[in-house]
Amino acid sequence: MDSLADMSASEEAELQRMISVQQQKVQFHEQVHRFTDICWDKCVDTPGSKLDYRTETCLQSCAERFIDTTLTITNRMMQKGTH
Repeated sequence: MDSLADMSASEEAELQRMISVQQQKVQFHEQVHRFTDICWDKCVDTPGSKLDYRTETCLQSCAERFIDTTLTITNRMMQKGTH
């Protein structure tokens, strides 16, 4: 196997791209876990064998708010990065 020092510029760029993609996946999964914890604490009073309608609706609304907020922030950051 070649060492990192022997990589061409294009191979190094591809490696950096792959690392960046993996870091983004890790960040996404961390956010999902954080949102799950926050929404669970906000919406679930006492866990049972099934979710009642109010709890299910609360969890769905909570998750959708976090997704919308994350997309808005991401889009704004991308717009600032291109200007």
